[in-house]
Amino acid sequence: MIATKARRLKRHPTTLIEGSELSHQEDPQNLPAPASARAAIQAARADLEAFEDLMRAVIESWGLPTDDIIVSARHRETFLRNTPDVILEEMSDEERAEAPYLAKMIMAGSVGLFDAALNYLWNETINRLRDHVEAFDVAYFFELAEPDPARRKNLKTREDLAQIDDYKLLETANKIKLISDLGHKQLVHINYMRNHASAAHPNVVGLTGLKLAEWLETCIKEVFQLEPRNAVAQIGQLLHNIKAKRLPDAELKKAAAFFDGLPEDQADNLAAGLFGIYTAPDATPDILDNVRLLWPDLWPEVTEDARNELGIKLARFTANADLDRATRARELLELVDGAAYLPEPERVVEIQEALDDLKRAHQGYNNFYEEPPAAQRLKDVVGRQGDIPRQLTRPYVLSLVSVFLTNGNGTAWNAEPTYRELIGRFDGHQAAIALRSFASGPIRLKLSMDRPRTKWVELLDLIAPKLTDRADRTFLDEVRSFNGEPDDLWLDSKIKAKTKKWLELHKD
Repeated sequence: MIATKARRLKRHPTTLIEGSELSHQEDPQNLPAPASARAAIQAARADLEAFEDLMRAVIESWGLPTDDIIVSARHRETFLRNTPDVILEEMSDEERAEAPYLAKMIMAGSVGLFDAALNYLWNETINRLRDHVEAFDVAYFFELAEPDPARRKNLKTREDLAQIDDYKLLETANKIKLISDLGHKQLVHINYMRNHASAAHPNVVGLTGLKLAEWLETCIKEVFQLEPRNAVAQIGQLLHNIKAKRLPDAELKKAAAFFDGLPEDQADNLAAGLFGIYTAPDATPDILDNVRLLWPDLWPEVTEDARNELGIKLARFTANADLDRATRARELLELVDGAAYLPEPERVVEIQEALDDLKRAHQGYNNFYEEPPAAQRLKDVVGRQGDIPRQLTRPYVLSLVSVFLTNGNGTAWNAEPTYRELIGRFDGHQAAIALRSFASGPIRLKLSMDRPRTKWVELLDLIAPKLTDRADRTFLDEVRSFNGEPDDLWLDSKIKAKTKKWLELHKD
């Protein structure tokens, strides 16, 4: 322990000596600086306080508010005392030299503008995450981030990532496993705080120096120092090779073996990526051949939900009169005898577009205002009978469950009656899907938060009368009596086995 501290002090002479008798938080000597600089710090502190008093007087004379504009010196010192270990221990010299927003963050924090400091931190984090997406495969990212072909065709380069909102950027980066599930959860929380407690929006939530330092560490570890895991890196390399050259037989066999060991979600992502590569207008003959040769080996690993999504994309190509892409999409489905996934074009497209609009509204910053009209549009499109095409049954149910559970921060009260009405139209099969919706990763993520957990209990009460099958009613009792939080249901071996068996039997 002593040796570790000695090494740290040698490397970072500005770090506060632990155990020092100078323990009072407001004492300028507690700032992270060597003894020789403490006098200068004390003088600067006095000047800063005088400047703050002057500016408060000026602002007040102009009739502007002066309360809660800057945080106390105590919180600033806490932030500065914890920042050196994070910056110097976790980042290399090169990384620090390329982080201007972090310099602005520290400057803003040092003068008490914590809301601005958080905004600078978030800007740096988003820029770094976009860099990682570009380095991985930006076209692959767009295929997963934007399901609407009409919107997707305008997304091509790193600059176009600015058209993807921060929530969707985090969600898709997590979907392709650039960031971990835990990292995604932490970053979503920081994004929420940035939206509600930073200079980007009205300051309604207080910030502390310790929290700011913790969030800095989270962003550095989860985004700045991001290293794709093995399977993710292999997918990135495969996508690069497919678009770079005609693949030799040895590489095709290696890829087929790789497909066999892919987790379901990664196989689904890769299928969406290859589908996008194949249907792209600029795909060369070599690219088309590579995808055609790989597709039959990947197809057995692709889930039923993902197969239906590909059929829906074909329908949207047709609806948009994008005949070339529709023809190529049909080629891929026919290559694996996928006629069952060819959908009813017009109704499927209309409902899918309504679901996409609702998801965008739900994830947006102004969701309380934007969700109600999006929910009403879905209700109008679905109609009084609530008949849903086969390909959309599971996405439709999971989308309604997701918005009903809320975004974790608050309930969109004007949309809530519509959600309850649409859930009230579920048939027995749709209710059974909702009962097992905890098997979906995004739903489990929501169920780790307090408000969605409360709404989960309400959801079970809504669907209970619709579960006419004895096995479903028995399973409902098991879910209700589960001794744990709902996001842990998937961790119970018996419940997980029963759920997977049911999903397999009802995949059509």
